[in-house]
Amino acid sequence: MGNKVIASNVVLGKNVILNDFINLYGCRIGDETKIGPFVEIQKNTIVGKRCKISSHSFICEGVTIEDEVFIGHGVMFINDKFPRSVTESGELQSEEDWKVVKTVIKKGASIGSNATILCGITLGFGSLVGAGSVVVNDVPDNAVVAGNPAKRINK
Repeated sequence: MGNKVIASNVVLGKNVILNDFINLYGCRIGDETKIGPFVEIQKNTIVGKRCKISSHSFICEGVTIEDEVFIGHGVMFINDKFPRSVTESGELQSEEDWKVVKTVIKKGASIGSNATILCGITLGFGSLVGAGSVVVNDVPDNAVVAGNPAKRINK
């Protein structure tokens, strides 16, 4: 039988489905959301109602996912534009050494498998990100984007 690591500071809505091998801490998960195996959701993250988070996805601190969003397998979110392991003096960085850059995924958006979502952007209402895309800019409502970097492919 698998393991679930769910910290005491996680807020779970009603009828949330949690698979094995997940790591949740300091986040809020909305009603009827399904979280697949091998998913990590970090602190200060909000996941809305009736979302589907597929296996092997990583949702880092500072991400807000509104209702009815689909996250495909292996989707990665990033919350630091200039990540470094150490400070200028060579010491390991701590939380005080960098600032979380927030990201918002609007209601009804869908993100294809293995996409990477850079921080500081908004994916619009009902937008669709193609599998394997690297999203570096805001995506308008109902837009379909794909590629690296992701570009709009619908009118």
